[in-house]
Amino acid sequence: MNEISPVGCLFPRRPRSAGRARAFVREFLAAVPDGDRFAEVGELLVSELVANAIEHARTPAGRLIEVTCAVRDGRLRIEVHDASTDRPLRRDATPSDTGGRGLLLVEALSAAWGCCPRAGGVGKYVWVLIDPQGAVGSQPHVPVSTSSR
Repeated sequence: MNEISPVGCLFPRRPRSAGRARAFVREFLAAVPDGDRFAEVGELLVSELVANAIEHARTPAGRLIEVTCAVRDGRLRIEVHDASTDRPLRRDATPSDTGGRGLLLVEALSAAWGCCPRAGGVGKYVWVLIDPQGAVGSQPHVPVSTSSR
């Protein structure tokens, strides 16, 4: 599979941005040869990461969320940037909890994921690598800090 350079899009910190981020990933993958192999997992995981940035990132009003996508080494890389320095924390949700399972999905469905400070900027980005064959044993917080930019 050819490498596809990073493409990004900005979204407001509003609940409907998770759906718009899914559409952005879908549109990006439509231009990638065999991109449909990543679509289901890519759309789900970007939705979870954007929802986390909306719900948990404590940032000043007006700050945007940036989503970038790229294909490298046969894997889809998605990054979600926000202006908060707070790292995502996995929760142990009880059966009656209506939330708290997003990072469990990220761990289960990705090949690897992590969180890094934004170089030369405010905040952090959470990245996820998606293998077209499905998860290969996710390795949370793999020490790969190079942004796809």
